[in-house]
Amino acid sequence: MGKVYPEIDDRLRGFIEEQAVFFVATAPSGPGGHVNVSPKGMRGTFAVLGPHRVAWLDWHGSGAETLAHLRDNGRITVMFCAFTGPPKIVRLHGRGEVTPRTDPRFAARLADFPDPPDPHAVRSVVTVDVDRVSDSCGYGVPLLDYRGDRDLLVQWGTRRTEDDLADYRARKNSASIDGLPVF
Repeated sequence: MGKVYPEIDDRLRGFIEEQAVFFVATAPSGPGGHVNVSPKGMRGTFAVLGPHRVAWLDWHGSGAETLAHLRDNGRITVMFCAFTGPPKIVRLHGRGEVTPRTDPRFAARLADFPDPPDPHAVRSVVTVDVDRVSDSCGYGVPLLDYRGDRDLLVQWGTRRTEDDLADYRARKNSASIDGLPVF
């Protein structure tokens, strides 16, 4: 049976930090538009900042739905599934904020991660103020073996100049599939 928790305690923090992948769900305001669910991952790219605050490193990528939706209304759910060990799902509901690499606060947000990768590869830091923490059984989640992180996004980003990355964001990440502005 699922349970709602008053905060991210040490036990939940341990579970969250053990997971190699997590998923984020967002949607634009109003009745139209597309709901988005994105897989995220790579060890060390998610940080529990406090009992009601988390953050992750957002890589340059082919889309920017999550960022556009957060700019539009801030609503987000982050979900972690146990693919090994006892079955468990943890969901963090809250309001997210995007700090792009061009923001003066970016360096401070990046410092929240104990061993961040080359910051050149990071598009933004997403911070979530969590207002609901819950878990559920996860009995339907398959057992999967983790073989390692893919570092392709890091490699891709570190091979580009600042101008290349700015051009990429302007061409590929300026609007969501629903036409919402990203940055």
